Amino acid sequence: MNTEPIRPHARPRSGEATPVDTKIAVLVREDLEPWQRLNVTAFLVSGLGTGIPEVIGEPYEDADGVTYLPMFRQPVLVFEGTKETLKAAHARALSRALPRAVFTADLFATGNDRDNRAAVRAVSTADLDVVGLAVHGPRNGVDKVLKGARMHP
Repeated sequence: MNTEPIRPHARPRSGEATPVDTKIAVLVREDLEPWQRLNVTAFLVSGLGTGIPEVIGEPYEDADGVTYLPMFRQPVLVFEGTKETLKAAHARALSRALPRAVFTADLFATGNDRDNRAAVRAVSTADLDVVGLAVHGPRNGVDKVLKGARMHP
């Protein structure tokens, strides 16, 4: 299993249009409550946004000059799957060394970032109860990681 540190790529220059040959995907466990699915998705994409600067575009501005924070340069696809699908996808993301963010069931019982990190650190990789996974990478690599998952309705 490849657990090398994730190395972000260079960020495109400001205003530069870049072709999208990558995919951002979130996989959530199908047995989560709706509020949990939304919470997990929000947490996971924040990890990709902060860990991979090239996926973030430029700030937005409306016609009145009010500015807004930048967002992803590309769509985020959301999938769902069983506990087994999540476990397999997690292993495939690690073996491909794709940039990833993980959310485990233990994080629903914590209330802050420090305790979240401690909860993940306390469990071996193989024993993580993964309820959410976000990945970014080449389209075909992400597709292979998500094998067995289906688009979230």
